[in-house]
Amino acid sequence: MTSEREPVTSSFDHRLEKHSVVIAGHRTSVTLEAAFWRALKEIAKAQGRSISELVAQVDRSRGEYDPPPNLSSALRVFVLSQARQ
Repeated sequence: MTSEREPVTSSFDHRLEKHSVVIAGHRTSVTLEAAFWRALKEIAKAQGRSISELVAQVDRSRGEYDPPPNLSSALRVFVLSQARQ
């Protein structure tokens, strides 16, 4: 017997979006799927911070790794780690 489940994501969630953020006083663009941008906004709001502040925190933490991951990857892993808490 097979059961059909409703999809947990939509095609909108997979759409890539490019956002500008400020890191250390410099504007940069970051490309992530819409679902990750939504999650980052929720996390930032829950922490009382801006998206740029949150992205800057993740950016600083990349230096702990050798080699450091690219920023988009680091943001995805950050969102996943927050979802697991």
